[in-house]
Amino acid sequence: MISIGALAANAIWNEKAPVRAGHSTSVLIRADAPSGRPGDPPRVILVDPGLPPDALAARLAERANCTPEQVTHVFLTSFRPELRRGITLFERATWWIGEREREAVGVPLAAAAKRAMEAQDREAAGAIQQELAILQRCQPAPDHLADRVDLFPLPGVTPGLTGLIISGLRHTTLITGDAIPTADHLAEGKLFNPTVDVEQARASFEEAVEIADLIIPGRDNWFVNQTKKAF
Repeated sequence: MISIGALAANAIWNEKAPVRAGHSTSVLIRADAPSGRPGDPPRVILVDPGLPPDALAARLAERANCTPEQVTHVFLTSFRPELRRGITLFERATWWIGEREREAVGVPLAAAAKRAMEAQDREAAGAIQQELAILQRCQPAPDHLADRVDLFPLPGVTPGLTGLIISGLRHTTLITGDAIPTADHLAEGKLFNPTVDVEQARASFEEAVEIADLIIPGRDNWFVNQTKKAF
């Protein structure tokens, strides 16, 4: 755990407007390359770099004795801005995002850029072009990111939200992104707000709860899934 995230406004705490800077939980995964690829160097994967670059670099050093240059890959569970504030810190790394999320975000971004250009709104066009540049730098993530680390689609909150499942010897750990924002959301059965497809998000929420022994949520510390009989 590099950084524990937070919601800008938490409805469970009766917050109706932002009261803090929202940012994602950031996780560092050190693992061998996927099976069947002997000779590949180990992978150092940072998930959802939500803090600003300077703060994130400090947390990496404090929590993992890791420099930004040692991170080989960055994975985004979704393209929400609060999940990627520090992504430019990792220029040497490969950036990954779920293919469905990449496609779902790219089309409206390109359309928005075109509208801004036609309206001669240079400020808006410049901001959108920056977003497009980040998205274009993000490659569609492979199914297997590293040994025992695989994609786990959790669509609904965003069209292509994708978590990661880590298959341990005793426990299965699921990085959920905003599919499950906090432990309180799990306890109360509440979804992230806003959500683009509530029915799909609910199905993803339930699937995550069914499969995971340990959950690393999008905006909170990790926790044991108490609904699992093993616990």
